[in-house]
Amino acid sequence: MAASQALLSVGDLAARAGVAVSALHYYESLGLIQAERSGGNQRRYTRATLRRVAFIRAAQQLGIGLAEIGAALAGLPQQRTPTKADWARLSAGWRAGLEARIAALQALRDRLDGCIGCGCLSLRACALWNPSDQCGALGSGAQRLMQAPTAGRRAPKKKPGSGPG
Repeated sequence: MAASQALLSVGDLAARAGVAVSALHYYESLGLIQAERSGGNQRRYTRATLRRVAFIRAAQQLGIGLAEIGAALAGLPQQRTPTKADWARLSAGWRAGLEARIAALQALRDRLDGCIGCGCLSLRACALWNPSDQCGALGSGAQRLMQAPTAGRRAPKKKPGSGPG
């Protein structure tokens, strides 16, 4: 086997990819990467696996979950090195989800100032946990601990004799 085609042990791949051995085992269990087995039943990886691991890590850095990464990689032949074109196509599909998460985080950040102002001393006024006193409209008591009623309905009243009132 030529030097460029040499297989990597799990330890070598982990060191070169900058991930833990356990992460590689986990990626393999999810079908994200694939190992060959040596005569002694040890895992051996092609050098192309380095690019797949780099692809996985780059997607994770964007906040993409392993299930979604797996679905994206499922469209590629197993162990094929993802190309620049693959990344462009797959990342374009992730763009809308990233934009939605960015918008949600910006909205959270913008409401955070209001939260600091209330000091969480009044859940009636908390911009994060109870905007416009939505819980108050559901009735008295710890509404967040109760199962949320359907929209437009009030929480069910306690049955007589069901405890302190």
